[in-house]
Amino acid sequence: MSKRPVETRPPRERILVCGVLFPDRPHEHDGPLSEAKSLVEAAGAEVVESEVPLVQKRPAPDASTLMGRGKVGEVREAIERLQPDAVLVDNDLSPAHIRNLEKAWEKRVLDRSELILDIFAARARTAQARLQVELAQMEYLRPRLRRMWTHLERHEGAIGTRGPGETQLETDRRLIGERVKLLRGRMARVARSRAVQSRTRRRAEVRTVALVGYTNAGKSTLFNRMTGASAFAADQLFATLDTTLRKVYVEGAAPIVLSDTVGFIRDLPHDLIAAFRSTLTEAADADLILHVIDGSSNERDEQVAAVDAVLAEIGANEVPQVRVLNKIDLAGLPPGVERDGCGNISSVRLSALTGAGCADLRFMLAERFPAAPIAVHGPEPLSSDPDDQKATLRSG
Repeated sequence: MSKRPVETRPPRERILVCGVLFPDRPHEHDGPLSEAKSLVEAAGAEVVESEVPLVQKRPAPDASTLMGRGKVGEVREAIERLQPDAVLVDNDLSPAHIRNLEKAWEKRVLDRSELILDIFAARARTAQARLQVELAQMEYLRPRLRRMWTHLERHEGAIGTRGPGETQLETDRRLIGERVKLLRGRMARVARSRAVQSRTRRRAEVRTVALVGYTNAGKSTLFNRMTGASAFAADQLFATLDTTLRKVYVEGAAPIVLSDTVGFIRDLPHDLIAAFRSTLTEAADADLILHVIDGSSNERDEQVAAVDAVLAEIGANEVPQVRVLNKIDLAGLPPGVERDGCGNISSVRLSALTGAGCADLRFMLAERFPAAPIAVHGPEPLSSDPDDQKATLRSG
């Protein structure tokens, strides 16, 4: 009897993390590059820890390598000592930056946008999410093709590239351009379909409420708590990529549809925002936005600012918003509500995991969207005119 082959998983890629802190970058209370390291782990790779954080503060980026020459050398020494498979720079890099850093370090270099796109590609489940991620990847890849084909970018040189006609680089650019055009056409059809669904809900006088927030703030857990659904929820970055809509019953409230959307993050790639615009329109077209905030996070204020920036970019900053401070069980806060100067509930404190405070959220929805009164049709009252009363009696 032959033995079944033992399944072996490939070793996890080992990533060394470095970065540059510019004046406009928010301070990370959990330490420099802490979010970047979480992104590496979310991508399924292993963080290679350096004895000293490989981070540099600069007033402006270096034109050729983003970071200064001394820091480039320091990272080079760490690479020789720790032998990672690749290096992540927790910033957005130009094609020239990547080319120069790979030459200096002799290692594959990733930037923040490429890593986030990789995570999205791994997590995309539905056809729409895969379309959106592929479109964003194509847009990101197009200006960086030269990095991949530096050995084939001349008409003369390597065997198979001499003679008239396109180089491999030009061929790939043309093919990517055709693929982008095809993907944009498919996304346009998806957007039209979503617009039709939105108009149908409005004609039926259904209120739409969108959950938005920083990634891993607990949106999907709250969505499941409010609707009884079983949307995937996990303690990891970008657990949700696909917008899910469910009806939620709230006593005393008009019909409500709740939508769970993709999480936001600081410096979310613009190509990704553009590709996910049809998904994010659920927030822009909503009657109310519930901004879910991780109440236990030390970077709470910075995360709120990052989400508000994305909402402004997609045109959703004018939609009425109620802030939902989640994870109060971890933050040690009591459930409750706060009202603005007009007496409307402006924030709710709750725990989506334990359910504490969720009744306050339902009360807010009923207060914000009260059910229409049921009209009771009875006999018409008699007219005060005596002649009309006699005519009515005769006809009866």
